[in-house]
Amino acid sequence: MRFKGLDLNLLVALDALLEEASVTRAAERLYLSQPAASAALARLREWFGDPLLSAHGKRMVPTPYALRLKPMLKSVLTELDVLVGQPTNFSPETEQRRVRVCTADYITSVALAPLSLRLAELAPGIALEVVPPDDNAGGLLDRGEIDLLIVPAEWASLDHPVRPLLEEHHVVAGWNRNPLFQREGAIDKAAFTAAGHVTVRIGRLSRLSFAEAQLRAGGITRREEVVVPGFAQVPPLLVGTQRLAVMHARLAQDAARHYPIAFAPLPFAMPPMRETVQYHRARANDPVLLWLLDRLDEAVSERDRQNPVPVAA
Repeated sequence: MRFKGLDLNLLVALDALLEEASVTRAAERLYLSQPAASAALARLREWFGDPLLSAHGKRMVPTPYALRLKPMLKSVLTELDVLVGQPTNFSPETEQRRVRVCTADYITSVALAPLSLRLAELAPGIALEVVPPDDNAGGLLDRGEIDLLIVPAEWASLDHPVRPLLEEHHVVAGWNRNPLFQREGAIDKAAFTAAGHVTVRIGRLSRLSFAEAQLRAGGITRREEVVVPGFAQVPPLLVGTQRLAVMHARLAQDAARHYPIAFAPLPFAMPPMRETVQYHRARANDPVLLWLLDRLDEAVSERDRQNPVPVAA
């Protein structure tokens, strides 16, 4: 198919070439032969009047012009994907679709797990694929590589719709035989800061979690004994030790059903964390995503009704 003389299939090839910065890898991604991918690049160079990819040693690097094209190209392809993917009549019972959700394992435990139970009953053809948080999660959303991004409000993108999901408080957790949880009275700040801690860093750049950022902003320091990349990895590292950890109240509650841990209010104030859901602005009217988000809200509400969160810091 052509638009103003340009074969639109070449835009898909250009996307792969710029993403991979390699004719060989782009050919593999597009299921083409390398000569076919090279021919596509030649036609694109002729059309745009720019090399698009330049050789630097053994590497191919996008030209400045190609880098300017890249976000526009992603936007066009995303909107085309939405256009051709629009169902004539959406029916949850018969819909066949995979929804990619980028979020932390904490949200997977407290929100996506109960949602998956609803989907099995109401929409068995809708599958969830969970993508771990990335240092450039917003870029994944921009490029249409994920359908939903669930992050604290502070990290939400300004370029796409934002929908509130839940409000979360934090607690201090530890092994249930830790003397700090055996004695009467709350854990005080001195005991909290003196203990060794399990902490979480997110992504390859070790970005601070919401709780870690709040602690740092409040000037609260403590000794880190173990650092992990996911929140669900924290509970087993508390068992049999004197370590403490700041955990989401819902996650601590769920973990206490599987591990011998206890939790209590923090010995200082911490604002609640507000988790939000985002989808690409081009998918603002996607009936599948809108239906799914309503079911997600219901799943979280039902989870909280059955298991009221007992501690609010």
